[in-house]
Amino acid sequence: MAASSESSNSRISDVDEYGFERPPDFNYQTYEEFMSRYLTVLTRRAARWSHLLGARETVGRGMKVKRYVRKGIPMKHRGKMWMEVSGAKKKMTSRPGYYQSLLEMPRDEELVEAIRIDVPRTFPDNIYFRDYKEGKLTSLYNVLVAFSQHNKKIGYCQGINYIVGLLLIVTKEEESTFWLLNTLMEDLLPEYYTPDMVGVLTDIKVLEAIVKEQAPLIWRHIKHYELTWGLLTTKWFICLFAEVLPIETVLRIWDCLFYEGNKVLMRVAVTLVLSNQQKILMSQEFGEIIECFKAITNDTNAIDCHAFMQNVFTVSGSFPRVRLAKLRQDCRAEVEAEVKKK
Repeated sequence: MAASSESSNSRISDVDEYGFERPPDFNYQTYEEFMSRYLTVLTRRAARWSHLLGARETVGRGMKVKRYVRKGIPMKHRGKMWMEVSGAKKKMTSRPGYYQSLLEMPRDEELVEAIRIDVPRTFPDNIYFRDYKEGKLTSLYNVLVAFSQHNKKIGYCQGINYIVGLLLIVTKEEESTFWLLNTLMEDLLPEYYTPDMVGVLTDIKVLEAIVKEQAPLIWRHIKHYELTWGLLTTKWFICLFAEVLPIETVLRIWDCLFYEGNKVLMRVAVTLVLSNQQKILMSQEFGEIIECFKAITNDTNAIDCHAFMQNVFTVSGSFPRVRLAKLRQDCRAEVEAEVKKK
């Protein structure tokens, strides 16, 4: 059945609740089957969150909250909870008026021009990012400019626009988005967005090391076809899986990212690879493997965000912080040595 006829026979809109247009090849039947199950989960989680919060808008940290976050934060509480559990709210309240002051400072015109070029390219399939007057493009531009003023070391680099765009969809306002971005860039993902991207390159090497250990057949397969893990997975890390995985799945990942930190990104990457071992090994050409890595981020397993997140905390295995820190230390030394050679 063609996608257009699927759409016409479906109860699901061609635009999702976040403003994203569904692609021509969108599988309405699979999505409806997933949503019929997931709506029950959402209803149950919403009731439990309402009981947990009571009259409050957010809660502190703790094992119960961590468990609730892993099972998904309801959309109506998501922005406030991200601010609370990440520490972004504390930063914002300690510097009242700071965000607005950044927008009033003299600007680096070269950076501003780079931002101006990228802003209209952000989420071309989202109806909220098409119009400066009615949509979110002005807010996107403002947050990116303010952050480039605040953090001169990072300034602006491609990929941040997608992160800010998704933050705006969730928070619906600029100042909270700015402080969440600040927390991501400076606390949760240090050196991910510096000019040499040491943080991203390090984590890609860590992923390769874990795959070599846990799935040596995949590691040898990728090596045999002379592919690099950077070619296959850089976008995963740079965009924090935005524009990679389905939106509901990305938001569930970000729930955990803001609470647990950046090791969640590694868990997701490892899960995607290990869960799709047979598909990867069956791909026998350079281009076929690249297409396989794109396909596994949008298949049935990736769409079912609830089952996917359950797998993230089981398939990826034990992830002690000490072990991950040691891996990052070793891989970082390799990255720095490679950077020096260039």
